[in-house]
Amino acid sequence: MKNNFLYTLLFLCATSLFAQTSDSLNLKKEARKIVVNDTINSQIVYNPLAPATAAFYSAVLPGLGQAYNKKYWKIPIIYAGMATGMYFYKEQNDEYQRFRNAYKRRLAGYTDDEFQGISNDRLINAQKSAQKNKGLSIIVTVAFYLLNVVDANVDAHLRQYEVSEDLTFQPKFNYNQFAAKPQYGLSLKYNFK
Repeated sequence: MKNNFLYTLLFLCATSLFAQTSDSLNLKKEARKIVVNDTINSQIVYNPLAPATAAFYSAVLPGLGQAYNKKYWKIPIIYAGMATGMYFYKEQNDEYQRFRNAYKRRLAGYTDDEFQGISNDRLINAQKSAQKNKGLSIIVTVAFYLLNVVDANVDAHLRQYEVSEDLTFQPKFNYNQFAAKPQYGLSLKYNFK
């Protein structure tokens, strides 16, 4: 019984400590305020023609739109993709010409081609396969060209968005004094200017 009374008294005293008000007679010391004017203009100027300009530059010369957007590391990727497509197009075109010339010589009555053990039907199938692969190589090259134009346009659009500390998404930890344990949550904070 004696311990219960002591615990109750301590509990009531502890809760009253949170309700104390600060002394209103305290004199506040004047602190010197240093005002620093920001000399750098941090406002981003919106240029509505920048995405169209970047896309036009990339359409005229692949990679020029990326250079306009100052994303120089993308230029070798674009040229490597387009060069790969053109390389495989040339390889498949050479194969197609070899199969076609051998087939034409056989139709003319010559039997001295480089494909002695292959029938005419297999030469026709090889021509079709090489022609299909030529088409796929053209598609890859055109896809890299179009990707180049779209990337320059999108990158110019995204470059104009302001990413600053005014918009933050961070975990917030709040200590609940009544439950005596922390509360967890996420907060989305946006400061209006």
